[in-house]
Amino acid sequence: MPTIAIVTGASSGLGAAFTHQLDKGAFGRLDEIWAVARHADKLEALAQSLSTPLRPFALDLTQEDACEQIAHALAQETNLTVALLINNAGFGAFGRFSSVPLEHNAAMVRLLALAPVELSYHVLPYMLAGSRILNVSSAAAFMPQPRLSVYSAAKRFILDFSRALDAELGGVGIHVTAVCPRFMQTAFLDHTLDSAEAMRMARLTGFEKPERVAAKALRAARLGRALCIPSPYMRTLYAATKILPYPIALSLEQAVMGRSNS
Repeated sequence: MPTIAIVTGASSGLGAAFTHQLDKGAFGRLDEIWAVARHADKLEALAQSLSTPLRPFALDLTQEDACEQIAHALAQETNLTVALLINNAGFGAFGRFSSVPLEHNAAMVRLLALAPVELSYHVLPYMLAGSRILNVSSAAAFMPQPRLSVYSAAKRFILDFSRALDAELGGVGIHVTAVCPRFMQTAFLDHTLDSAEAMRMARLTGFEKPERVAAKALRAARLGRALCIPSPYMRTLYAATKILPYPIALSLEQAVMGRSNS
C-alpha cells in the first residue's frame, strides 16, 4: 500500500523545509511526496534534491479547479494512504484594507482559508489512524491585526478550523495540528503587495528559521498536538490574548515585538 505526504507551497521557504525533512524521514517512511506549487521549474529542481520520489503538481491554488485536480489524481490511485497533508501555501497583502485591491484580498482568502478546507475534504478518505493534517496558520491569528486585517482573519479561520477538525477526528486516530510561526525570512515577503510594509512588520516581530519551524511542527503533528507555537515570545502573546481585553493585548503585542527584535 503506497504511503504519501502532500505538501502545498512546497518549492521554497517553509514548504521546502517541510519537504526536505520529510525526505529525511521526519514523518517515517514515505513512498512518494506530492509537491504542489505554482512553478514547474522549481518543483523539478526540488525533485532533483530529494531521495524520495516526488510527484509535482504545478498548480495555483487560488484557481477554482486546482484542488479538484489533486482530488482526481488521488482517485486514480489504488490502495493509497495519505500519511500527512501539509497545507502551507500562502501569500500576504499588507497595508490598510482600503488600499489593497479586492482581487488580492479575495485570492488571499481562497488560498489561506478555502484551499485547506477543500484539500482536507478531498484527502480525508485516503487517511487512516495515525495520519495527520498540518495547517500553517500564523501568530497573526491570535487577535485582529490592523494593516493585516484579511491575512490575520484568514489565519484565525484556519486556526479555529484546525482545532475543531482535530476534535472531530481524534476519535478515529487522525489529528490536525495548526502551527503558528512568526515571520520567516523566505520568498513570502518578496511576494506581498507591499513588500516594504511587510518587511517593516516582520522586523518588528523578528524572524524564525523555516527549518526550525518545520521541525517543531512535524514533531507536534507526530505527537497529535492541536497547536504548535514555535516562538516563546509568541506563546507569551497567545497566553495574554486569552485573558486580556483586545486593546491591552494589542499594546502587549507591540512590546513583545520590540523585545523579539532586540
